Amino acid sequence: MNERIRAREVRVIDEEGGQLGIMPPFEALKMARGQGLDLVEVAPNATPPVCRIINYGKYLYQLSKRQHEARKHQKSIELKEVKFRPRTSAHDFEVKRNRIIGFLQEGDKVKATIMFRGREMAHRELGMRMIERLIQEISEVGQVETRPRQEGPNLTAILAPNKKTAGKAPAPKPRPSGESTGAPAPAKVSSRPQTGVARAAAAPETPEPSGG
Repeated sequence: MNERIRAREVRVIDEEGGQLGIMPPFEALKMARGQGLDLVEVAPNATPPVCRIINYGKYLYQLSKRQHEARKHQKSIELKEVKFRPRTSAHDFEVKRNRIIGFLQEGDKVKATIMFRGREMAHRELGMRMIERLIQEISEVGQVETRPRQEGPNLTAILAPNKKTAGKAPAPKPRPSGESTGAPAPAKVSSRPQTGVARAAAAPETPEPSGG
């Protein structure tokens, strides 16, 4: 920049992007100083090198602003961890599963961990069944990045969001037939206005005997 430019000749571009031609650096710098601007080498490997007359302080500010905006719109992917026990209750399993689904929808990865303690180590198949069930139930929003594996006393798997379904809520899973929801069936309400008088079912009319 400015006096540090060592090339014998440079191609000069003005602040608006117009070509000013090829000239020695000292002439280009004289032009830049006359406008209260700087001479900045923007393509040092070109032949001849390309320099631009600009406000260097303003240029750095705009560059920093663009980089800040780019970082603000770039989401960093985090690795969350959700822990289970081999005998986690059905309710707690659903709560943790839904938490994992939320993380995946937000674009984060999840480390699902089944923790074994003491005598639970003899029943690792319980943990494997649980983690396989988890993988199946989050399959609409997530996929397996690292298959379940034993890490010391724990069984772990890494789950990553599906790109096609990120940010979308999963469709509700169909309830198995015969399973009760515990809520009574809603009563059917007639759309006809009620008159307050009960009508008896009409009996078929009996024709009167003819007088002939």
